[in-house]
Amino acid sequence: MEFFKIKKDIPFMRHALVFNVISLITFLAAVFFLATKGLNFSVEFTGGTLIEVEYAQPADTQQIRESLAKVNYTDTQVVNFGSSREVLIRMPLKPGQDSAALGNNVMGVLQAANSDAQLKRVEFVGPQVGKELAENGAIALLLVVIGIIIYLAMRFEWRFAVSAIIANLHDVIIILGFFAFFQWEFSLPVLAAVLAVLGYSVNESVVVFDRVRESIRKMRKATIPQVIDHAITSTISRTIITHGSTQLAVLSMLLFGGEVLHYFAMALTIGILFGIYSSVLVASPLLMWLGVSREQFIKPQKPKEEAVV
Repeated sequence: MEFFKIKKDIPFMRHALVFNVISLITFLAAVFFLATKGLNFSVEFTGGTLIEVEYAQPADTQQIRESLAKVNYTDTQVVNFGSSREVLIRMPLKPGQDSAALGNNVMGVLQAANSDAQLKRVEFVGPQVGKELAENGAIALLLVVIGIIIYLAMRFEWRFAVSAIIANLHDVIIILGFFAFFQWEFSLPVLAAVLAVLGYSVNESVVVFDRVRESIRKMRKATIPQVIDHAITSTISRTIITHGSTQLAVLSMLLFGGEVLHYFAMALTIGILFGIYSSVLVASPLLMWLGVSREQFIKPQKPKEEAVV
């Protein structure tokens, strides 16, 4: 399905160096902010106190946040848990803080605002648990990268795998750079979004690479830059349809999903936008510079042996 078809190929590879210089500057800026500011990890990673509260009627999470903010509990996460009547409050870890006393103080604030509030449990999450989550997240990210490399190397060729992984890791670092620069909270849902972006971005790379391989076999007289330009141009309509519809869904979460989905949707939005850029304007030039050639896909014909009379 195509909304439109571009008859003349757009010369993307003519400006490949400019695109990659922009990409390199953005990447280095992201690394700089990660190194200097670091990520603002959530309670799941740093440790803290979890307080579960139940109400007789559906809870107003925004009102709960405002009530806690009035007494200087500003770094809290308030989300529905299980049902609309149950709320989970995450409080950051502070030196010398007693979880039981913190739970009593929070319940005092909540019951002053709504007498129906009932405490169900108070739990302390130690930093050791957060360390394990961070390690498991890093392992998951590494396994995804290895899986993508193996898949692309088996389906295409090692040059395609290297180009796609560099482009995809470029997306991940830039997402993390945004979170470091603005000090947005990095939570488990955000980690899930980063992993989703990896898979989403490699899908776009596979589509372009598949068209490159197909065009190499068909366009016998074209140069490799011309082949790549044709492959990108011929998939533009599909890219706009796919990424546009996905972005509409993510945008609805960003605008109407509330605080719970805000940073999850923000990570996906950044990933989708840079995923398009990297798959088309980073991975493809890298493929060209790594030396992909027609000979790697078209086997030379063997000369026919003359019949012996």
